[in-house]
Amino acid sequence: MSVISSSIPKAVALLNQEQTIGIPTETVYGLAANIYSSKAVERIFSIKKRPFFNPLIVHIKSATVLSEIARDIPEKANLLAKAFWPGPLTLVLKKQISIPDLVTGGKDTVAIRVPNHPVALALLNQLAYPLAAPSANPFGSLSPTTAIHVADYFEEVLPMVLDGGACQRGIESTIIGFENGEPILYRLGSLAVEDIEAIVGVVKMITHDDIAPAAPGMFSKHYAPSTTTFLTADVTEKLKMFPNQKIGVLVFQKGIDDPKIAVQEILSPTGNLAEAASKLYAALHRLDELELDFIIAERFPDVGLGKTINDRLERATKK
Repeated sequence: MSVISSSIPKAVALLNQEQTIGIPTETVYGLAANIYSSKAVERIFSIKKRPFFNPLIVHIKSATVLSEIARDIPEKANLLAKAFWPGPLTLVLKKQISIPDLVTGGKDTVAIRVPNHPVALALLNQLAYPLAAPSANPFGSLSPTTAIHVADYFEEVLPMVLDGGACQRGIESTIIGFENGEPILYRLGSLAVEDIEAIVGVVKMITHDDIAPAAPGMFSKHYAPSTTTFLTADVTEKLKMFPNQKIGVLVFQKGIDDPKIAVQEILSPTGNLAEAASKLYAALHRLDELELDFIIAERFPDVGLGKTINDRLERATKK
């Protein structure tokens, strides 16, 4: 049974024994394993029921060790790393030959980031290897933003979840790859596109691939609650379609006064998109536990982190 613990020495010991554990980051909790242990990495895929062709993100302690993992690093990648690491940015780069194909989904590229979480960094600094750490959820399900979420998913199969509190960002990292040195956005995330473009100029976007994804998070249906969920620009109109149903509602800023609503989650009464993003998954987890007939989510302003929230809600509601 999963033990929630704040003991970094215990986490180090388990990882050194080729175990897989839950760890916190500033984005979401991850399932972590030594990238050089095929036993431990295979367990990540097994626990998550994740396709082996879907690459994992490698977490490193500092940009100073980037060249040990990647080669032929474009100048714009260095600029982004300098601007946003540690932080919620993942870079997809040509891998060093030493990086196992199992970690990279058989590709010659590797996804890398430096997490901006004191517990994750303290852990990485006590290890002699980087960690592969995809989100600690069954493949396609809602990502976890607390240690309890992870334990609820995997209480029978994980020896430990390292507790680092609630995730500050609450949505996965933004993923950027490169083609001929120019950046391509593979996944919208906790770092807004506008912030990236302020450093490297206009970024091409390729965010969906169900066959051979270049990076994690590119599947059309993903990050989904078990409760059937709808995304709409007009929640009040959508409610009219479901008389006599137990409905949960997720809205950005203003609550909706409608007797057909059993429960509603307001993500940011002040209209702060960063706050809304940080609370999105936790709110969906709460709604998903209530045995609702449906969840109706409000479409967000399509700017900044609103684009990321809409992306997650679109994937959650994909049939």
